[in-house]
Amino acid sequence: MGAQARVLRRRIKTVQSTKKITKAMELIAASRIVKAQQRVAAAAPYTTEITKVLTALASNASVEHPLLTPRQNVQRAGVLVITSDRGLAGAYNANVLRLAEQVIAGIVERGAEPVLFVVGRKGISYYRFRGRKLAASWSGFSEQPQYANAKAVSEALVPSFLVGSEGNHEHDEGFGAESAEAPMTAADLAAELERTTDAVQGVDELHIVYTKFRNMLSQDPTTRQLAPVELPDAGLDTGDELRAAYEFEPAAPELLKTLLPDYVTAVVQSAMLEAAASESAARRRAMKAASDNAQDLIRSLTREANQARQADITQEISEIVGGADALAATGSDE
Repeated sequence: MGAQARVLRRRIKTVQSTKKITKAMELIAASRIVKAQQRVAAAAPYTTEITKVLTALASNASVEHPLLTPRQNVQRAGVLVITSDRGLAGAYNANVLRLAEQVIAGIVERGAEPVLFVVGRKGISYYRFRGRKLAASWSGFSEQPQYANAKAVSEALVPSFLVGSEGNHEHDEGFGAESAEAPMTAADLAAELERTTDAVQGVDELHIVYTKFRNMLSQDPTTRQLAPVELPDAGLDTGDELRAAYEFEPAAPELLKTLLPDYVTAVVQSAMLEAAASESAARRRAMKAASDNAQDLIRSLTREANQARQADITQEISEIVGGADALAATGSDE
């Protein structure tokens, strides 16, 4: 019995140490949720305003941009999957990867080839373990994404879409060349990449799969189309207001060429921030459940240890009483 009590006490200490770790991770995740929510709220106005401007441009200018024009024959479709760099977040990664598989299955059913772009070590490991080829991958910033990270991702996605599955720029017709002093846009970057390397794998559609943050208890895996860009309809009533509110300088085609890639970057950044907040919320919930389970296990083990200790004491008392009775019986016989 003494050995059993020692084993139980050792297990209790181990579970207590584990509980300290999970409790600390729960508190860290809780503190990061607040910051992540603040960053999501801070990024929302920019996304809203750039959407309004692009809607005004699209509704006031009779010009088409490759990022706005659907492809007739979709041969390849890109899927950006946003996962986490670390685990211990419950079903967070499993849920978003499950939705990504559904999106990929839908692409295959349409007769197109899926092209994977993955953010987060968990997603990268998932697809590499299954022998799936990745067009590009990024990691190391899932909990605290910066604008530069979203820019790096969009600079791979936008040129891939502009190149197209045909591997050329036939969709860029109607857009004049920029002057030497103008900054390089995503279209120029795609052209440069196509001239210098064959690494750009063109796609005809772009989809993004991430986890949308609803509240502390609810985070939903979500998918949306990145390209062709689907801008909200300005409507008949707001169209006149937008026409009166904006003067386009430079011309609308040049503005679209510059702003549409920035819009894609803003959408990617917003999705990353939502995913970061969702990851912290999922990790906090998972670590709280682990801490509660550890406490329940400690309570159960403590009860078993007390029972074992009581059994040891009872056995010792029985042995003492038995020994005393034996001595008394020996003395009476003499």
